[in-house]
Amino acid sequence: MLIGVVSDSHDHVRLLRRALELFRRRKVEAILHAGDFVAPFSARLLADAALTSGVPVHCVYGNNDGERKGLKGILPQLVDGPLRLELGGKAIVLHHYDQWIDPAALAGADIVVSGHTHEIVREKRDGIFYLNPGECCGILSGRATAAVLDTETMDVEILDLAE
Repeated sequence: MLIGVVSDSHDHVRLLRRALELFRRRKVEAILHAGDFVAPFSARLLADAALTSGVPVHCVYGNNDGERKGLKGILPQLVDGPLRLELGGKAIVLHHYDQWIDPAALAGADIVVSGHTHEIVREKRDGIFYLNPGECCGILSGRATAAVLDTETMDVEILDLAE
């Protein structure tokens, strides 16, 4: 199963739109957003993408998501992490920042998807694969990225969002 992974979009609509277009081209079967949408108009892109493509969107709040009521109104599935999912035969834990996850929530997890640091992470720790797609917004690193995770091979493709 191919999963599109994005985090820290921080209201950069053009770059989030680009990530969603690349996900569509790669025919992802689910989209994960690991938080920090910031404002509801950013969330609208994900809601619209899910509606038009039928691809489910799973998402958690980040520490910069202050307008929670507006975000939740657009993405009713939006929750505080950790969010546990079964996708592509893998147990996935989605949270904005992996350091904030209670260790008990990691029991049986195959994959942890997070954001917050704006840094790309693809590594195995204690038998769990950790993935941070970097920052969609490109603010801190100057590189706007998202990722596509193949749950069958555990390969990760980092997508550069600059056009």
